[in-house]
Amino acid sequence: MNIHPFAAVRPTAADAASVASVPYDVVDTAEAKRLAEGNPKSFLHVSRPEIDLPDGTDPSSPEAYAQARKALDALVGGGTLIREDEPAYYAYRQTMGSHIQTGIVACFDTKDYLSGVLKQHEKTRKDKEDDRTRHIETLEAHTGPAFLTYRDDKAIDEIVFAACREEPLYDFTADDGIRHTVWKIASASSCLADELAELFARIPVAYIADGHHRSAAASRYAQAHGFEGESRWFLAVAFPASQLKILGYNRLVADLNGLSEYEFLSRVSENFNIGSRGERNCRMYLNGNWIDLSWELPAGADAVSSLDVSYLQENLLAPILGIGDPRTDARISFMGAIRGDAALAAKVDSGVAAVAFAMESVTVDEMMAIADAGAIMPPKSTWFEPKLRSGLFVHEI
Repeated sequence: MNIHPFAAVRPTAADAASVASVPYDVVDTAEAKRLAEGNPKSFLHVSRPEIDLPDGTDPSSPEAYAQARKALDALVGGGTLIREDEPAYYAYRQTMGSHIQTGIVACFDTKDYLSGVLKQHEKTRKDKEDDRTRHIETLEAHTGPAFLTYRDDKAIDEIVFAACREEPLYDFTADDGIRHTVWKIASASSCLADELAELFARIPVAYIADGHHRSAAASRYAQAHGFEGESRWFLAVAFPASQLKILGYNRLVADLNGLSEYEFLSRVSENFNIGSRGERNCRMYLNGNWIDLSWELPAGADAVSSLDVSYLQENLLAPILGIGDPRTDARISFMGAIRGDAALAAKVDSGVAAVAFAMESVTVDEMMAIADAGAIMPPKSTWFEPKLRSGLFVHEI
């Protein structure tokens, strides 16, 4: 696997907390506008530029991309973001309660993505790829890092841990209580940078944990520009697999597909044990009540069909609620378990959804095994937490 140091565009130490924002794809326009309100330095002005345009502006319009470029130029021109003189590698640590994960910030090779060295576990949607590709083209930069993982390597760990004993560039706690700390590991001209690149070159594969559309868009851009110069490389943070935390990715369905509550539960009981825990489990929220659902896997189930989200899709969402393709059906929506049971139940209680399903989390080993087999997980199978903050690093092309 190839890595490459980059001359980061990054916030000043004084502005890091103000700039750093949640990823563009975990908030809608209204949420982004609320988070950025009163904070002209928020990177959401770059990643969700429609918040600074008239209400109803299409986030995928030419006006939105032009506004994103304007916002990025303003942050650089105003001195909020500075350009490093020399390419370098960085360490990025996130602390969420007792959970700590520390990754390496670098540029990764789009040729590794295209050849399968960087493995995928989800399908991408063309419209979302198009959006990120146009964003890269207009800004001539990668503004949000992909989230990668690799099987632990002791030698790499030692380099990262040594860097983390030095004075950090940034160290702040965001409004959600997650602490973000960044160190410079090595400048490109140092022997340590060469050593780090050599260590990564020994790693046979890595995995895209989060950021499939960013990775795909970066690869499309690189191909279109002949892999010349910095166009070949895209921004990512890579974490050792043992440090990662995956939460459940919950489902909400707008209606019961014309069924009464009694008819719905009768159908569910055909393939699920209602009100009991078993080999595999999820929880259902219906009409103000949480209900346990359990089931046993059929003999010979493969790695994908064994996933809880697969069983729910094939035995309840599709045959009973009529959700044929969860990637495109407007009747289903998704919510990361980080928001808790109360937020899920509130959607049902308010009438936004008729029923909700709280899912157990997939393991990192399951994700890697599926990717190694060249298989694809169902949509919205993994919710990695904590999320990478945008704005701490920009890779100019």
